[in-house]
Amino acid sequence: MKDALLATLIEEYSAVEAFASILVLETKALTALSPLELLPPIVEKKTELIGMLARLENERDAQLAELGFPAGWPGMELAASTDARLAAQWSLLQKAADRARRFNTSNGELIRVRMDYNQRALKALQVAVPQKTGFYGPDGRIPARPTA
Repeated sequence: MKDALLATLIEEYSAVEAFASILVLETKALTALSPLELLPPIVEKKTELIGMLARLENERDAQLAELGFPAGWPGMELAASTDARLAAQWSLLQKAADRARRFNTSNGELIRVRMDYNQRALKALQVAVPQKTGFYGPDGRIPARPTA
């Protein structure tokens, strides 16, 4: 049964590495001049990998339960303390997850900065274009002149 747990950890590690790689692509897209064309396939792949990671985590928890260990991190720590192969793979998985977490945090900050920039640009445009009679509005029509 420990062999099955080891195989799950190896698969989980590969999925986390793939997730970290897609986050690197996301970083490049977020720093591109026009990220909108680049982001949809990245988001699609991230969603796929998140689903895979959730499935693998559930498998790992079930395997831990079959071995008599609690679920999650505490169970994995206990299982790793009983088997050097599990310990080595668990360590690799944790390092990969930490790296992916850092990339994800960095990308979140890039998104926040871009959103802030867009908000400020929008406000600047709204202030720079005074509402004068004769200018068309957001609906493309010229507003009616107030009657006196």
